[in-house]
Amino acid sequence: MHISINYDDRLMFEAILLGMGAGLISSFLTGPVFFAMIKTSIEKGFMAGFSLAIGVIISDVILIGLVLFGSQFLAYQDSFDKYVGLFGGIFLLAVGIYYLVSKVSINYENNTMIKISKRGYFLKGFLMCILTPSTLMFWIIVSGIISVKLNNRLNEKLFCFFIAMATQLAIDSLKSYYSSKLRYRIKEDTLRKLNKIAGIIIIAFALWLMYKTYHQFYA
Repeated sequence: MHISINYDDRLMFEAILLGMGAGLISSFLTGPVFFAMIKTSIEKGFMAGFSLAIGVIISDVILIGLVLFGSQFLAYQDSFDKYVGLFGGIFLLAVGIYYLVSKVSINYENNTMIKISKRGYFLKGFLMCILTPSTLMFWIIVSGIISVKLNNRLNEKLFCFFIAMATQLAIDSLKSYYSSKLRYRIKEDTLRKLNKIAGIIIIAFALWLMYKTYHQFYA
């Protein structure tokens, strides 16, 4: 039996594959955000990690919207990187220092977990993602690949990015869920070491980001 696939069906299938691939890569690409999400889930539980993940998703949706519809914005990409690179580096540096100096304690009671400020972790994930120019550059590259594969058809591109966001949210949710399960097996001393490792990684990334921005635009 011969099964024929028309052109629109093939484009839709490619959009699904491209979206799942982009979402998978994005979920593991944003270095400090990836580590912060796991650490937050271990220390504060699933809802804190999930709230941070939602902040990341909303940030990505805004960046994707700018890539798709902000042609005037893209014309001033260099100027955008110039300021966001510095402010993003300063923000990440502050987060890293906080991780190094903050005291760590593990709370196992459910009533403590309920009191977590979800808005705070949402804002943290949003800022950590949107203030990293490499995230915008990633979605610009993905948009270019999608445009070639899908013949620059807007509907298929929107569907592709929707699949990417759904895939990323699903993976981040799984990361937060399983990381939160480990909290009952982790001692405070181990979490202090994890905190310092997270701080060092984020500080190193912040310094690298500020150095690259300064070398590119100010040197």
